[in-house]
Amino acid sequence: MRVHEEFSRYAAQYGVHNVIQAKVAQKLAADTQDKPRKILDLGCGNGTLFSHIDWEMDTFTGVDFSESMLSHHPHASNVTLMLGNFNDPNLFEKLSSMKFDRIYSASALQWADDLDTVFKALQSLNSPMSLAIFTSGTFKTLYETAGLSPILKSSDEVIEIANSHFDAQFEIVRYVLEFDTVREMFRYIKRSGVSGGRRVLDFAQMKALMQNYPLNYLEFEVVFITS
Repeated sequence: MRVHEEFSRYAAQYGVHNVIQAKVAQKLAADTQDKPRKILDLGCGNGTLFSHIDWEMDTFTGVDFSESMLSHHPHASNVTLMLGNFNDPNLFEKLSSMKFDRIYSASALQWADDLDTVFKALQSLNSPMSLAIFTSGTFKTLYETAGLSPILKSSDEVIEIANSHFDAQFEIVRYVLEFDTVREMFRYIKRSGVSGGRRVLDFAQMKALMQNYPLNYLEFEVVFITS
């Protein structure tokens, strides 16, 4: 298992609120050696992973629970978009009748209701996988400063669960995203989707956190799983 870090500078430009998710999707695509022709993307969103695939595909199946996200995903004759939730067993029943050369999921599975159950369902599809899952190392200092417990699983927990289902390789990547101001930083948190839309602080707590946060950057930690 490898561990490495990347540093990025925040800039106010289009798409910046998904800068880390874009880096994650780009790495998943760049690390793919087999250039699969039939692809499944779980939690495809508006097509971030699709935009980073630079080889020819026969079919691309994108699944997301948000109709709004799917409406912004690129369309093509070989693209099938499905409204579905990976927490729903019925989704995997539908997918079991399809054949995929590789299954991807970028920045989505950390929100699984039961990661063990989702991994078991993924294993049943009998396809190689490239997955990226945010861990409790994301916003680590922020949570410590606020006196809150992380809402995501640790990298050790994710790897332990994955090891019970997959013969896989793991890589932990830690990203750092720097900001000019604390206010800019918290605006990013609100708009980026990395927090999963979970509001865990009231106004007074947020104000105190903005005053006491000791860093000019946010931390992110992602476990990459490749089988």
